[in-house]
Amino acid sequence: MSFRDLKNFTEMMRALGYPRLISMENFVTPNFTLVAEILIWLVRRYEPHVDIPTDVDTESDRIFFIKAVVQFMATKAHIKLNTKHLYQADGYAVKEMLKITSVLYNAMKTKQMALEDAVEEDSNKFKFDLGSRISELKAARQLASEITSRGASLYDLLGKEAELREMRTAAIARPLEINETEKALRAAIKETLEIVEKIKEMLSNVVSDETSLDAKIEKKKQDLERHQKRLQTLQSVRPAFMDEYEKIEEELQKQYEVFVEKFRNLTYLESQLDEYHRLEQDRFEEAENCLRIMQHKLREEERDLMKGSLKDSDSDLDVPEDEGSDSDLEESRPSKPQPSRNAPMAGRGARFIGNMQGDDSEESDDSEIDADEDNEEDEDEDEEGEEEERREEDDTLQVLLSKSNRPPRGGVRPALPEESDDDF
Repeated sequence: MSFRDLKNFTEMMRALGYPRLISMENFVTPNFTLVAEILIWLVRRYEPHVDIPTDVDTESDRIFFIKAVVQFMATKAHIKLNTKHLYQADGYAVKEMLKITSVLYNAMKTKQMALEDAVEEDSNKFKFDLGSRISELKAARQLASEITSRGASLYDLLGKEAELREMRTAAIARPLEINETEKALRAAIKETLEIVEKIKEMLSNVVSDETSLDAKIEKKKQDLERHQKRLQTLQSVRPAFMDEYEKIEEELQKQYEVFVEKFRNLTYLESQLDEYHRLEQDRFEEAENCLRIMQHKLREEERDLMKGSLKDSDSDLDVPEDEGSDSDLEESRPSKPQPSRNAPMAGRGARFIGNMQGDDSEESDDSEIDADEDNEEDEDEDEEGEEEERREEDDTLQVLLSKSNRPPRGGVRPALPEESDDDF
């Protein structure tokens, strides 16, 4: 039993007018009283004057009741019911009772449809649709014109009936000639014989066509059998190159697996290489940033040192003007050395020969020459100090670059910013 069957049964019983409300939960457990009540109601709905025992108290009464219902429905309604399912009085009994209710429900529906059709016909009698009757009006008009024309022709023919009657009676009364009759009969026989000959020829042709078609069919059957045998032989025989083909196919499968593995490894390594290059580039950029910061700091320190050395040199070279000439003082003043971090300060290490007072010309010349030589020596020492300072800076830069990571293989190494002494 399905939920759908139980629902259909309850709906049909409600439509048929069963007085009691049937729930879907009534047949979860066996309920023979309800089943017997429904069967009695259905049987009396089908045949109101039927006599069926209604006593279902004992087991024998129940069996007799079920047999009576099943026998009645089989003889009157030609509906076969299962006695065991009905006696169970559960969902299977609902499935059996559904057979009776479906018959009654369909009969009720057909009766209702017939009544509705009769009502519609009655209502359509008083309706007149001129649009749908135009074709019928045209046909009626045409028939009326034909009736008038046929009536006129019939009237004319009936007017000639007097003359035609005399001619007909004369022809009937005239005796027949035997020769003409024989001649007509022979012509008719000849025509029939010709028709028979034609039919016989057609029959003979049909027989010959049938034999030729049978021969063709037999030939086609033989060809079909021969082709089937050849197909079976071809299917049973293994091709000569099949073993080699299978071996090559296996090798191809192995090579493909190797190719897939290598391709996967290659893509993984490429991704790792790209990641390594990216990290190297980041490290290289960080190292460059550090170098720029260090260079900027060194330049700031050198500027500070240069400013301090300039101030010291100005304070040392600030000499009061005495008896000497301006030209002698300018010649005796040493040139300003270039600032350096490790070289000795200019102005402090310079030596001046002579005194502040002007003497003889020869002595002043000797003092100027000695001052020039000292200035040249100081300049040489300053240049050597600057070269040593540059070498030390280059060494520090190389050490920093060696500590930092190298740029990625195959890539172009970015150029380091050039240092020049002209910045100061």
